[in-house]
Amino acid sequence: MNKSVNQKKPRSPLLMIAGVAGVALSVLMIQRFAGAAETAVQIAPPALDEPAAAGQATAVFAGGCFWGVQGVFQHVRGVQNVVSGYTGGAAGTAHYEDVGDGTTGHAESVQVTYDPSQISYGKLLQVFFSVAHDPTELNRQGPDSGTQYRSAIFPVNADQEKVAQAYIEQLNAAKVFASAIVTRIEDNKVFYPAEGYHQNYLTLHPYAPYIAINDMPKVENLKRMDPDLYRADPVLVPDVQ
Repeated sequence: MNKSVNQKKPRSPLLMIAGVAGVALSVLMIQRFAGAAETAVQIAPPALDEPAAAGQATAVFAGGCFWGVQGVFQHVRGVQNVVSGYTGGAAGTAHYEDVGDGTTGHAESVQVTYDPSQISYGKLLQVFFSVAHDPTELNRQGPDSGTQYRSAIFPVNADQEKVAQAYIEQLNAAKVFASAIVTRIEDNKVFYPAEGYHQNYLTLHPYAPYIAINDMPKVENLKRMDPDLYRADPVLVPDVQ
């Protein structure tokens, strides 16, 4: 599904009235769908995890449209930055219009920068699997379909790959999901930041129907399921053009 992006254009009074009505409708939609996101599954933390460490670390995940995945991780304590982008293909095709046809090898993804002394890689994986998306959907999430919306983990080192693989095996063995996890682990892939208009999209457009239906419930589920991990003020990508 090719999602349209809001464009800033002059509005007539009639359009402004329609816009107000649309906002009101979207608020009702959020209330209707809150708590009913497609993936709100309480799962145990990983038995194998990286130890706490000083400094900064990065993780890269793909779980459908990057608007919602970015929005979820921006509300996680210990996370310092979350950038939407593309991973899995070549630099020359790391553009929204190219990735949208599903033939570039890229997945819409997010690069999470975090403080490993405050939150572990395994804890980020727990959020990824339980709240951010449905890891049992193959090459799709919600209304969006295609390999660009696949569930994937792009480890940046061997330790992350071990933790991710062990956690998938742990969750499948526990049968916490109705179907087997289809998340792919793809190593040695480069992350390319997406265009500026895709950054902070959930925060900037909370009442857009797509966001209200598909993504805001995920943020609410994070708050409900792990209130100690949830931060009310999202950490936003700075200096977005």
